Amino acid sequence: MEKYTHVFQGTAFTSKSPKEVQVLKDHLFCINSDGIIEKIIAPEDTDYQPLLDLYHGEENFHRLANGQYLLPGFVDLHVHAPQWAQSGTALDIPLNDWLNTYTFPIESKFSDLEFAKNVYEDVVSTLLANGTTTALYFATIHKQASLLLAKICAEKGQRGLVGKVVMDLPDQNPAYYRDADAKTALADTEEFILAVRELAKSTKQGVFPVVTPRFIPSWTDEALNGLGELAAKYDTYIQSHCSESDWAHGYVQERFNKNDAFALHDFGLLREKSVMAHCNFLNEQDAALFAETGTAIGHCPISNAYFANSVIPISHLHSKGIEIGLGSDISGGFSPSLFDNARQAVMSSRMLEDGVNPALPAEERGVPNSRLTIDEAFYFATAGGGESLSLPIGRLAENYAWDVQIIDTNLGFSKLPIYNVYENLHDIFQKIMYLVQPENIREVWVQGEKVHSR
Repeated sequence: MEKYTHVFQGTAFTSKSPKEVQVLKDHLFCINSDGIIEKIIAPEDTDYQPLLDLYHGEENFHRLANGQYLLPGFVDLHVHAPQWAQSGTALDIPLNDWLNTYTFPIESKFSDLEFAKNVYEDVVSTLLANGTTTALYFATIHKQASLLLAKICAEKGQRGLVGKVVMDLPDQNPAYYRDADAKTALADTEEFILAVRELAKSTKQGVFPVVTPRFIPSWTDEALNGLGELAAKYDTYIQSHCSESDWAHGYVQERFNKNDAFALHDFGLLREKSVMAHCNFLNEQDAALFAETGTAIGHCPISNAYFANSVIPISHLHSKGIEIGLGSDISGGFSPSLFDNARQAVMSSRMLEDGVNPALPAEERGVPNSRLTIDEAFYFATAGGGESLSLPIGRLAENYAWDVQIIDTNLGFSKLPIYNVYENLHDIFQKIMYLVQPENIREVWVQGEKVHSR
């Protein structure tokens, strides 16, 4: 019989489809030395008992305790790592004021590598403790600090996709925090790409460089053209913001006489490995372009409630064939937890469907067929994020990475209200999604390695 690096026995929840959660009750999960799920064995399979007999009692056999369950690790498609330093503050002013008053001053401090190290070590550890096994990070304009973030992801075992931010337009960026010019920004970006690719050679779970123009109001055309060329040359991921707020969306229409999506596409920035955050104001043509190019949406429901001026019609956009995952958008979103963001995704969608202005008649108040279920929000946090990144992550299935959270529902003051030993497992799943706190996440594994425990 095959020798596995780890064998886990327990009940797991994973997305069967965008709308349906699959329950794998008392299954065996067999993990190979590459950290990949090589085999999943159901209790009724003929090799279940022989394998159990072989591994039971071994050091690399892990049987979940009563009340413990497996979830896939979460995939966060939009994190501003330096903004962890300001999370939970300054959420009461418009986006443009927020950037200039709070965010750019904080990000400018990351020229100091000691400061950067403190914040970046903390944010990576915090996200892992919240069950986020893969994160797509904006860093800052500083090449060395951005590389440091990639190294910290590598060391702590998180799958990190990291971008050195490009913002070079003098009239839109403060003099104390911008790239010197497009040429410098492009040279730094290329050196960053090469350094992260070198780092990735010795990193089991993978780290990836990301071409990262901040958003259209912060770049020159020269920088945009060059970044599109670099992304094509090195086949890298691309990330930016797209049609987030009335202000940003309006600025792009004024400058280019078109929406963000088509402006980004003109510069070669919409492709299969592109993830665009927010996208609240996509119209039907924009959505079709996203679907055609394979560009994904990083849906940031908590942040959108503060800064996007609208509720994005996620259900409608997903029905158009666009790949969608969840993002925390630290610190436009205050919470590092994708549990919190999954909950908000459901709540915001219900508000869009029912409407929010009580002065209007019910039939005019909302947008029909907008609601998401918690099953769908879970899909966006896991499998949808994996598909958005074109990586074999986000599902508990054979040939996927062993990226998991072990959830304990029986924990002291954080015990979930489960009083029936025969409670329906899908009901337990829903309670997990709505009620779990970080202390319920007892272990986190990435690519077959334990990276967090409490």
